[in-house]
Amino acid sequence: MPDDPSNYVRHREKGTRDVSYPPAPEPLAVPVYDNHCHLEIADGDDGGLTLDEQLDRAREVGIAGVVQAGGDIDSSRWSADAAARHPRVLAAVAIHPNEAPAYEAAGRLDEAIAVIDELAAQPRVRAIGETGLDFFRTGADGIPAQRRSFEAHIALAKKHGIAMQIHDRDAHDAVLQTLEHAGAPERTVFHCFSGDAAMARIAAEHGYYLSFAGNITFRGAQNLRDALAVASRDRILVETDAPFLTPVPYRGRPNAPYLVPTTVRFMAAELGVDLDELCAQLAANTRAVYGSFED
Repeated sequence: MPDDPSNYVRHREKGTRDVSYPPAPEPLAVPVYDNHCHLEIADGDDGGLTLDEQLDRAREVGIAGVVQAGGDIDSSRWSADAAARHPRVLAAVAIHPNEAPAYEAAGRLDEAIAVIDELAAQPRVRAIGETGLDFFRTGADGIPAQRRSFEAHIALAKKHGIAMQIHDRDAHDAVLQTLEHAGAPERTVFHCFSGDAAMARIAAEHGYYLSFAGNITFRGAQNLRDALAVASRDRILVETDAPFLTPVPYRGRPNAPYLVPTTVRFMAAELGVDLDELCAQLAANTRAVYGSFED
């Protein structure tokens, strides 16, 4: 991407090469969906799986479809194209908050947001994402660009009547305040939810969705397990954020949609609920946010 100021794909690839994929888990009896993944990152490259291979492996273990998310112009275009070609893929498109300052510095943030606007009009692009705020990797100088980009993405989600996937890292209060100030889209999802029980209760009050990834299985992630325990059951989702956040016991190896059953089984055990009932709820929640994969 010689004319693209973003380093999103290059950054996200780091640490995922030359590592084998974990074995497939036992299939789920009731299919669910991977609500957020980045399958473009290792698409058949250096031992990575192609998109078709990813989808086939996922289907074999009860994953009916995936929401493929973008983070810059190139990955958003890839996501929209994948969704247009594959009936098991829907797309989310956006400029990632850590990429917004790079586009702003290059004088191209407005141009990039305009591209996202065009992509969002495609029928199988069902979300703006991932967008939001990240105060962990971006310094103070980049925060104004992040905020401007986030508010522009909120407006796009409402303009197109589609969902929004939020990236929130070390920015809980600022994200919630921005949603209150700008007005949240009707279907607002906290991708890879990283808050605690108190934040989960706030989300429930506002009707926000919480999407849990494999890091809920990590030993140090009690805050996520506490959040799951109090979250509204009709507002929880499951995702991989593949190829990252691989659930225990395969942490550190590449993640993929076919590993969703590992996280779902962990969630069912934490909640003390029947696995099939949880799967049915998760699938219904996904369709409520993104619509039918068959349309």
